[in-house]
Amino acid sequence: MLVGVVGLGLIGGSFAKAYAKAGAEVLAYDLDPSVTRFAILSGCVKGELTDDKLKDCDLILICTYPAAAVRFLEDKGPLFGDKPAVVDCCGTKREVARRGMAVAGKHGFLYVGGHPMAGTQFSGFKHARADLFKGAPMVIVPPRFDDAALLDRIKGLMMPAGFAAISVTTAEEHDRVIAFTSQLAHLVSSAYIKSPTARAHKGFSAGSYKDMTRVAWLNPEMWAELFLDDRDYLIGEVDSLIGHLEEYRDALRADDRETLTALLAEGKAIKEEVDG
Repeated sequence: MLVGVVGLGLIGGSFAKAYAKAGAEVLAYDLDPSVTRFAILSGCVKGELTDDKLKDCDLILICTYPAAAVRFLEDKGPLFGDKPAVVDCCGTKREVARRGMAVAGKHGFLYVGGHPMAGTQFSGFKHARADLFKGAPMVIVPPRFDDAALLDRIKGLMMPAGFAAISVTTAEEHDRVIAFTSQLAHLVSSAYIKSPTARAHKGFSAGSYKDMTRVAWLNPEMWAELFLDDRDYLIGEVDSLIGHLEEYRDALRADDRETLTALLAEGKAIKEEVDG
């Protein structure tokens, strides 16, 4: 299998390492030539993914910010040919998938929207790991939902990275759910750490603090782009959270133990319901 990776950050670098470990030949491209050279020296990348090599790939993974992924698809679309399956790995799907499918329809290649549900608070190739996707789900947005052969092809191409399952959804549903499961968590973590008390936490913090603040150590440029791309759904989640926080605050102000206990019990019950 020949795999092309565009963007050698945490996600792209981890794909390069995972596919190389699985025995695939990996070619890669990054805007920073020094990162590409380092990846080649590390052994997981065989060479640079040049324009003339795109058509030879079995799989092309675009692991960049959404706007950059769209530019790559529109610029390189005429060069893909009909052999590769082209999968973007961006954290939002509506705009990228809409434009990616339009380009694919025009130039006759297979494009699938994708989102690997794995990551860390760190970014960059130096933090990439071959096992990052082991046991994780991969979400895909295919151009057709009634084509079993297409879905089997994508599953076969993606599974060497170590995914436990492939989930199929629409771009709309992906962005609606991801606003809660990922984006809101990053936004809340960033806001939470801004408390003046954070600077005095040493000696007073344990697992709860670490869990709440882990993803505040994020890539600001990337997450700002993702938040804005999904701002309609994310604003709805923020408004919902603010409403619930106001309920807790009002119970505290009123010294209302009964209401506060009921609010906490409700949260616990929902957690038990949704996570088993």
